[in-house]
Amino acid sequence: MPTIPSPGLGTSGNDDPDQCAETVRTAVEMGYRHVDTAQMYDNEAAVGEGIAAADVPREDVFLATKVHPSNLAPDDVRETVDESLDRLGVDAVDLLYVHWPTGAYDAEATLPAFDEARDAGKTRHVAVSNFTVDLLDEAEGILDSPIVANQVEMHPLLPQDDLLDYCRDHEVTVVAYAPLMQGEAGEVDVLADLADEYDATPEAVSLAWLAQRDGVVPIPKATGEAHLRANVDPPELTEEEVARIDAIEERERRIDPDAAAWNR
Repeated sequence: MPTIPSPGLGTSGNDDPDQCAETVRTAVEMGYRHVDTAQMYDNEAAVGEGIAAADVPREDVFLATKVHPSNLAPDDVRETVDESLDRLGVDAVDLLYVHWPTGAYDAEATLPAFDEARDAGKTRHVAVSNFTVDLLDEAEGILDSPIVANQVEMHPLLPQDDLLDYCRDHEVTVVAYAPLMQGEAGEVDVLADLADEYDATPEAVSLAWLAQRDGVVPIPKATGEAHLRANVDPPELTEEEVARIDAIEERERRIDPDAAAWNR
């Protein structure tokens, strides 16, 4: 199974082409080696431009994209994967995700098209996003390719412990999106208190908590150079501090607005 570099750079919402390309270039030259995009984000061309502009060989960057839920019928997978590669300016991505198990998703029809993409050399690995344990079980029974990652929302108020245990047992990396909680980290007293102790931000503490979870790769979003640097150098929490975060009672707060939009 591949080692997925951590942290990755999340690009959801970064749909200004010039800003996105510059952010990706800066991040890659700063040391990020994992860039995450999606057809849904409408920024694949800018992400590809940023990677190409960076003074780093393409093969050193782990590049992931995701197939839009409306494009998950087999013929649409084949067509739109080619379109994604063209926009990204690459012959292959390192990771190709089913973005959401909804829309045109049908496990028996959709997943073999992802095997085909891997067999054709258009992606090196296959992954899923927003899959529950039951959906992972179903997909593993259909795919010939191993599922190397499941990208889900994960942060201190949504630890997804049962899903993480399953993924660890099945050697599936959990790629954590919304790790900075989209501005809500400061509302969590434990994170705010630890941030004061470390002269850091509550978002950095959230990222630090995720970074020490075995089998988890966070993909924080950032645009400015200072934020990019902060995300690759979060504080190192003690076991006691991790336990304080683990003891937070609220454990089911979803921040991602797309979760409601896609009925998951």
